[in-house]
Amino acid sequence: MSMQDGFETITLGVEDGIATITLNRPDRLNAFNGAMMRDLVAAFDATDADEAVRAVIVTGAGRGFCAGADLSGGAATFDYDQSGGWNGAESPVRADGSVDYAHPAVRDGGGIVALRIFESRKPVIGAINGAAVGIGATMTLPMDFRLASEGARFGFVFSRRGIAPEATSTWFLPRLVGIGQALDWCYSGRIFGAAEALEGKLVRSVHAPDDLLPAARALAKDLTTDTAAASVSLLRRMMYAGMGASHPMDAHRLESRAIWARGASADAREGVASFLEKRAAVFPDGVSEAWETFEPWFDSPEYR
Repeated sequence: MSMQDGFETITLGVEDGIATITLNRPDRLNAFNGAMMRDLVAAFDATDADEAVRAVIVTGAGRGFCAGADLSGGAATFDYDQSGGWNGAESPVRADGSVDYAHPAVRDGGGIVALRIFESRKPVIGAINGAAVGIGATMTLPMDFRLASEGARFGFVFSRRGIAPEATSTWFLPRLVGIGQALDWCYSGRIFGAAEALEGKLVRSVHAPDDLLPAARALAKDLTTDTAAASVSLLRRMMYAGMGASHPMDAHRLESRAIWARGASADAREGVASFLEKRAAVFPDGVSEAWETFEPWFDSPEYR
């Protein structure tokens, strides 16, 4: 089923509870621009709101996943005060030449997308079918799993473009692959293949091109078929919160709230009853309604 609603740079469809977001600028190897930033944020808003969606797959049209930022603007591409940035907002440069770094126009567009993926209420799987360079690589880091085609290529190329890492990659990448591997790939800015990405633990598995999307769908089904949608949504956010916790007590506080709330839920009653009755569970709780309870926990500074 298509959910295409005015997207310029992506397509979005849902089948059997799995949403597939396809980056759709194949003539530019799906290069990232402001329209793609806005489309991706809107797509994740849509998948969060759709109770039929249990998991999200992100892939690319054509022979690339995402070749990085669209460089058609030339040498000033990354000079956002000159190029207008991602949102065309007024300049953050004050009359005296100093920069207001708190101004919305300073925000990194890749980071806006990465943070939106991080906030997803559904599991997210990257099916990386080709070149994933710059933002094409970093936007996949907040995804829960990355599967790669044998022909996929990766590059954290910021040092070779004279810029800096973006899309929250300095938080995610060292946590995923270790600081040494992260520094190796980012210092050198070199392009590397799927085999090295697998060895470096950037991707979960490598597949023949025709097997990539079926493998991603199979993983999505395995994660969601026998599980409570609200529980999966909550534990996704809990795990990420735990990565930034300063002490196990932080996890204990959050887990105590979660087990109290979920223990009294209709899902919990169904989970126990289905086990005792030796039948498949039919979990009734919706994700959106459950998040009315969950949201305040993560809005407090200790869990942000």
